[in-house]
Amino acid sequence: MQDIQEKTQFNRAVLVGLNAFSLSREENADEESMEELAALLETAGGETVGIVTQSKDSPDPRTFIGEGKVAEVRELVQAAGADMVIFDNPLSPSQQRNLAEELKVGVLDRSALILDIFAQRARTKEGRLQVELAQYKYLLPRLLGMWKHLERQEGAIGTRGPGETQLESDRRILGRKIAKLESELKDVRRVRATQRERRMKNEVPVVAIVGYTNAGKSTLLNCLTGADIPANNRLFDTLDTTTRALEISDTCTVLLSDTVGFIRKLPHHLVEAFKATLEELEYADLLLHVIDASSPQWREQGAVVDQLIQELGAGQTPRIEVFNKCDLWTGDIRPHGEDQVSISARTGEGIPELLSTIGRILDNGARRVTIRLPYDKGGLLDKLYLEAKVEKVNYGETIDVEAVCTPKVIGQLGPLVEGWRPHKEFWEE
Repeated sequence: MQDIQEKTQFNRAVLVGLNAFSLSREENADEESMEELAALLETAGGETVGIVTQSKDSPDPRTFIGEGKVAEVRELVQAAGADMVIFDNPLSPSQQRNLAEELKVGVLDRSALILDIFAQRARTKEGRLQVELAQYKYLLPRLLGMWKHLERQEGAIGTRGPGETQLESDRRILGRKIAKLESELKDVRRVRATQRERRMKNEVPVVAIVGYTNAGKSTLLNCLTGADIPANNRLFDTLDTTTRALEISDTCTVLLSDTVGFIRKLPHHLVEAFKATLEELEYADLLLHVIDASSPQWREQGAVVDQLIQELGAGQTPRIEVFNKCDLWTGDIRPHGEDQVSISARTGEGIPELLSTIGRILDNGARRVTIRLPYDKGGLLDKLYLEAKVEKVNYGETIDVEAVCTPKVIGQLGPLVEGWRPHKEFWEE
């Protein structure tokens, strides 16, 4: 089976959007979403040669935009030499099939275009699995219109009669592929769960970077950790998750992890397929919501991200709003709250303030201490490796340990800590 990427090698496309009173805000097209659709097309390697918009009470059941508008689009396709029509609105399989027959060119909706971009961007095995699963789920209800031969009965000896249509056979095969991919992604989720348990056991805080696509998440990760992630000015430039250690202060080290960029009208199948990655948000100790403050639509984009954070179960997680690209602002500087910072990930402006805010939120009162263990209490060293950040161990008259410890650990160790003042019992072996 050819995947969507192979089927959408186009160069010139007409974009179509419908604004209908009966459609929800997420289903409707407006000026901003059409501009974003054009940017998505450019990201996929195509060129916009025409834009058609329409407003009406409700979509046409057969062609979505109505026969008159279909004729207008067909004339534009012929005049501009387009080989593809892309709708900003979601199309039903039958509407997509009818439009392709009427327009005599390939017809996609926004979801299919985003899936194609993800197919181009996925690099890791996990990313490819997630995209492939989303593609198959998108294609399953569209089999009838994609291959005309699937509507016919097989005519070979032994297959005549009621039998099974090729369409039914292909649906069954596709169903098995979907089940296999879902099983493989369950294994990915189990591995992630094991990694999370290890991090929690070692008490390493996790900070997840979230934001609208092209808000500057990868640039920020590169700026903070020195990660060499491609960070170009285009939508969904990076797709696969990257995690790096970041030292906030002498007593606070975190794991900083980026996530796939969000976008309005993100296909449901894609969100479901990427649950293995996106569920990291639910277990993060802190979210950095990166906002492209140079965009005129930054408020709307921020609202899209907020909604998806809620849907993914991370609505109660502490959050810092990071207004990025402050070097490109053309208006007034955004008002700052206690957990809001303005930065430029490209120039480094505002980064010290961001690190300070992260440290303030994640500060657990840890401090660096020297612990002098008698040899008959040497077993406590193993506990220290589990409960603290051990930096140096010297063996002399006692086992001298330099470590970063929380107040709880210091209290449990008691007089074994240099400069300790009694207020809690210390550990018992």
